[in-house]
Amino acid sequence: MKVITHSGTFHADDVFAFSVLREALGAFDFARTRDTALIEAADLVFDVGGIYDVARGRYDHHMRDLPRRPDGTPYSSVGLIWRDFGRNTLPKLIPGIDEDLLDAVWQDIDLGFILAIDQADNGVASVSQGHLSLLIEAFNPTWVSDQSYDDAFLEAADFARGILVRACRQAHAEAEAQSIVLSAARKARDPRVIVLNNKLPWEKAVFEGGLRDLLFIIYPNEDSTSWYCRTIPPEPNSFGQRLPLPEAWRGLQEEEFSRVAGITDGVFCHPSGFICGARSQESAVRLAEKAIAAGQ
Repeated sequence: MKVITHSGTFHADDVFAFSVLREALGAFDFARTRDTALIEAADLVFDVGGIYDVARGRYDHHMRDLPRRPDGTPYSSVGLIWRDFGRNTLPKLIPGIDEDLLDAVWQDIDLGFILAIDQADNGVASVSQGHLSLLIEAFNPTWVSDQSYDDAFLEAADFARGILVRACRQAHAEAEAQSIVLSAARKARDPRVIVLNNKLPWEKAVFEGGLRDLLFIIYPNEDSTSWYCRTIPPEPNSFGQRLPLPEAWRGLQEEEFSRVAGITDGVFCHPSGFICGARSQESAVRLAEKAIAAGQ
């Protein structure tokens, strides 16, 4: 299979598009050129050629009638390549990924990672210093460098792959966490309290999974020596609480907190009333139950 992109200066979209294709397709002949004859003879062309035609393997986006996302954002080459090849890439980047999580991880990467490159490449969003797109462009040779653009492109692609792997694995962990939280919610005795056996990100599952009745989530610290009873905020990134912990508990620790809360192994209650803790799961659940009773 012959794959081609343009020669000369490169950007984040063509570098990441190549990295995705290299994982999705395996070995292929690759060239960077603007030679019309070579472009026409290639099996797959991206970011060059002036044609967008999926059936012919043509993925340019520099024409007047350029391809756009459903929301109207113009695609860059990596947006198009990720759309059509990203799902095939994920099992290579995340060995053993559950097929049930493929779409969730693909979408997370598309909207949380690839979209930003599309926007930057098309001038839809401003690019500040330190933006991923500028980091990739920094791999282009300087005017005093002896390195060829093709060698620099491959170096940038190896760097991009590392970033893509980390992003995919983080998205996968997030998707797994969401699945665990929603499963725990289905099994919960009381829809107002969820108990997790590990500390993991739960916010996305709560708000995207429609857990509107949830008031408290119980989970251990990193070494399971304590258990937290955490209130649920009314919306993402909020410091408020759907139901705050009792005023009488706030700011207390150890024996005093245990005595006032009515448990034997209390650890603390935060002064703002959004989290408290005990040394056992049973006591942490009991704290949630007491808080609900006090709030009724």
